[in-house]
Amino acid sequence: MKKILTGLAVFGLVVAGAFGAAIAAEEGHNEAEPTHFPIHKPTQEKWSFAGPFGTYDKAQLQRGLKVYKEVCSACHSMELVAFRTLEDLGYSEAQVKAFAAEYEVQDGPNADGEMFTRKAIPSDHFPSPFPNHAAAAAANGGAAPPDFSLIAKARGVERGFPTFIFDIFTQYAEAGPDYIHALLTGFDEQPPAGMQIAEGTHYNPYFIAGKSLAMAKPISDDQVTYDDGAPQTVDQYSRDVSAFLMWAAEPHLEARKQTGFRVMAFLLLFGALVYLTKRKVWSGVAH
Repeated sequence: MKKILTGLAVFGLVVAGAFGAAIAAEEGHNEAEPTHFPIHKPTQEKWSFAGPFGTYDKAQLQRGLKVYKEVCSACHSMELVAFRTLEDLGYSEAQVKAFAAEYEVQDGPNADGEMFTRKAIPSDHFPSPFPNHAAAAAANGGAAPPDFSLIAKARGVERGFPTFIFDIFTQYAEAGPDYIHALLTGFDEQPPAGMQIAEGTHYNPYFIAGKSLAMAKPISDDQVTYDDGAPQTVDQYSRDVSAFLMWAAEPHLEARKQTGFRVMAFLLLFGALVYLTKRKVWSGVAH
């Protein structure tokens, strides 16, 4: 009993400390000069791939690929994603070959020892829009745009206590897409009165590393044409490309969830069989 009471006391101190730190942070917060980022936390959006039984919406992924190709790929690479994996989005082998051929990649050396460029094939990966990291940084004010291959898993806002406890049971794992969507839709918000924004940067209250970032608003309504009648709005573009980047970062999500469900079903069945066996074996023994 003493150990239980001690444990509860320690837990109470941890909770009190967490709430105390949150209150202190809010008291020290100044709208014009915020001390913690992002200024606004992303809202939890609804995604088809959320939850233990979630699956990707292939139509949405195809739209997201279109947004990436026509907008994001001008600055951001996706060097860990091979063209051939696009068949998982519902494209045929011929369509993937045609899509890859729209890009050029560097290859070589040839028989003369020289590098050369050629049209990409399905086994190639999405090429970078810049020849090297230094060139990417030089073209973007000294900071190279991040690669998008794993961005949906690499970015995300910590949910804090006690939300992260509930996330264990709901299996919340969409912090990356939520953050990307919030960032892309947050450029139209105006900074509070008195806030100084550095020249050449753009205010965005959802940016995880500061009050503004070098990237300007990348997309506007009707910038990308959809063929399936989906709304051509910034909100829809942001949702679609966020879902696509989640797929790029975790293309085997559906298989992982199916395997997890089978394992849990097996463990439940196995546990029940072990319990019934124990009851049978010990049924004739006096307790």
